Amino acid sequence: MASDLKLALVVSDSRKAQEGAAMLRSTHDWVKPAEADVLVVLGGDGFLLHTLHEMLDWDRVMPCYGLNLGTVGFLMNGHHADQNIGDLVAKAHRVAVHPLEMHVTTQDEREMCYHAINEVSLLRETRQTAKIEVVVNGEVRMEELAGDGILVATPAGSTAYNLSANGPILPLGCRMLALTPISPFRPRRWKGAIIPESAEIEFRIREPSKRPVAAVADQKEVRDVKTVRIRASTEKELTLLFEPGFSLEERIFAEQFQV
Repeated sequence: MASDLKLALVVSDSRKAQEGAAMLRSTHDWVKPAEADVLVVLGGDGFLLHTLHEMLDWDRVMPCYGLNLGTVGFLMNGHHADQNIGDLVAKAHRVAVHPLEMHVTTQDEREMCYHAINEVSLLRETRQTAKIEVVVNGEVRMEELAGDGILVATPAGSTAYNLSANGPILPLGCRMLALTPISPFRPRRWKGAIIPESAEIEFRIREPSKRPVAAVADQKEVRDVKTVRIRASTEKELTLLFEPGFSLEERIFAEQFQV
């Protein structure tokens, strides 16, 4: 990657990120986001995901180099106040991320579409157990999953909610998706499935008036859904940049040996 890239600084509203930005602004000749080759994002994972989602609606999608001034920072790089940000970005390793498309039909027949970078999750809205029919590539694979819900995670998101729900960690580049039940009641022993990224998944809600279900694409929620179709986007591709030796792929690999 060329060292003369035009960089734009995008900063979270948090005090920690704002203080970091104040020190960083004087170290580089920044440009406006519309003129940039790369966005340098200061904050945490949530703010980086917010920035990536905003870019999905832009005419031009730029690589993002995240600097962790948040809490977990799994998708971010370490903040090095004594290093040249231009050199760090120039040497960075590129990781392609393919978001999911969530197409929803609600009980009153409204239709919506949202993107998810981490996961799409279906969650019961009341004390009543959700009952969901699972369809993959037009074939019913499970007539009824009863539980708190189910989710579909990308490799980049497999260490987030998916891992907390006992789903598998997916290596980057595997072109697979994790299909993971959330607190399943029946079938109790079903642990989920790993399916090709090319597959189309559909969830059909059973008894939706009695057992309402919400669908969530990262931070976008739709309540009282009837059907949800999910597929990996073939038109959108996002790029994350990581410092050498500290890539997201290495973090995902290391996460599998945490005890």
